Amino acid sequence: MKLAFYGSSLLSSWWNGAATYYRGLLRALASRGWDVTFYEPDAYERQRHRDIEPPDWARVVVYHATTGALHRVLTEAASADVVVKASGVGVFDDELLGGVLMYAGAHALTLFWDVDAAATLAEMRRSPEHPVRRALPHLDAVMTYGGGPPVVQAYEAFGARRCHPVYNALDPETHHPVPRDPRFVADLSLLANRLPDRESRVEAFFLDAAARLPERRFLLGGNGWHDKPLPANVRAVGHVGTADHNAFNSSALAVLNVARDSMAAVGFSPATRVFEAAGAGACLITDAWEGIEHFLAPGAEVLVARDGREVVEHVASLTPERAREIGRAALRRVLAEHTYERRGAEVDALLRTALEAKRMTAVTA
Repeated sequence: MKLAFYGSSLLSSWWNGAATYYRGLLRALASRGWDVTFYEPDAYERQRHRDIEPPDWARVVVYHATTGALHRVLTEAASADVVVKASGVGVFDDELLGGVLMYAGAHALTLFWDVDAAATLAEMRRSPEHPVRRALPHLDAVMTYGGGPPVVQAYEAFGARRCHPVYNALDPETHHPVPRDPRFVADLSLLANRLPDRESRVEAFFLDAAARLPERRFLLGGNGWHDKPLPANVRAVGHVGTADHNAFNSSALAVLNVARDSMAAVGFSPATRVFEAAGAGACLITDAWEGIEHFLAPGAEVLVARDGREVVEHVASLTPERAREIGRAALRRVLAEHTYERRGAEVDALLRTALEAKRMTAVTA
């Protein structure tokens, strides 16, 4: 089975938080017999900041951000059994979606894979002519990064034939506990790119907490924070490549997750960082959002904070022994229930069932 996937980047996590999600899912599908080709544009300096080279489980086509190159890679969709357009590619998003529908073969499944469903749905509510909204009746399905029942109901109300949340997960071969690294030692660490719909929450949950605990050490990783005024006890280290994620997560007393505004509002949207931190055996503190208990047990496998004051309380009362206990419990849970192997099995079954149903429909038509 051939899978053509048009996304932001498989090779680079530079301003691309979905990279490890793509890698985990597509590697799992490749292990189940899928012939995967990933198409990514040469944009936003991602190719200059690669975390990995092209893997042996996928063919990666990097194309110039020009209309001619776009047309050439879209024509390859004709030979695939499943054709996916992911959200947030960053260049030619509308043209890619239209091209997938134009060039995919009649036998193929066409999917829109939304890695920021809450934001996309908000845009569609504001714009009846939104390209995704217009495309929904012609797509076979929508897959989402998360969102649970609210996102499924909203997409189906907009006309999606079916919608399937496929949550983030853990690849234990790439994210696992490692010894502490002096570069990343801290009492509380946060890894998050600076984005308009996250910044105020980072201020409330992380920077305000740091200001309230001046004797404790805080570490901030991610792009965009270089010109942000920070408390004296916050050290910003810039972009942290995926090769250093294990060390980042394993070296702090606790690791903080702060959701973007839209994902926090909808719920059921655990970020990649949640599973990476749990996979490293880190003690995770997360901002509160609906559905967390479906992934980790509050108080036992994760600490939940409703505001910055509760972050302060968690950090102030947390002992190394308690942090290790929570981290070990989280690691056991994600290894048992939240691996990309399990997610890949789920997606594989969905795709094969849908392909067979489409083939039978064509035969009887």
